[in-house]
Amino acid sequence: MSIVSKALVLLIAVFHLYIMWFEMFAWTSRGPKIFKQFPEDLFEPTKTMAANQGLYNGFLAAGLLWSLFITDMVWQKNIAQCFLLFVMVAGVYGGYTASKKILWIQALPAAIAVISIHLL
Repeated sequence: MSIVSKALVLLIAVFHLYIMWFEMFAWTSRGPKIFKQFPEDLFEPTKTMAANQGLYNGFLAAGLLWSLFITDMVWQKNIAQCFLLFVMVAGVYGGYTASKKILWIQALPAAIAVISIHLL
C-alpha cells in the first residue's frame, strides 16, 4: 500500500478507537453533549448497549491497525480492504438508520481509503 493509503487506514483506525472510547467510557458524560436530540435520561439505561457498540468499533480499529503490520503486500491490501468494507457497511447502515451524518464521517472516508488502495 502507498503511504497515502496507509495514512488513511491509520486515520480511520484512530477515529474508531475514539468512537470505542466514547461509547465504552464516556457515553453518559459526553454523550448528552454530542447527541442533543437523544433524551438525556436515556443515556444511563443505554450505557451497556453503547459499550457493546464501542467494542465493535474497537474490533474495526484493531483489524485496520493489524493490516498495517502485515508484511506481505497482497495480504496487507486484502485485510485493509476487508476491514474498510466493514466500516463502509456500518457507515451506510448507520446513515440509513440513525443519522445521515454517519455517511460522511464513517462511510465516505472508508470508501476513499479503498479507492486509494486500488489507485495508488
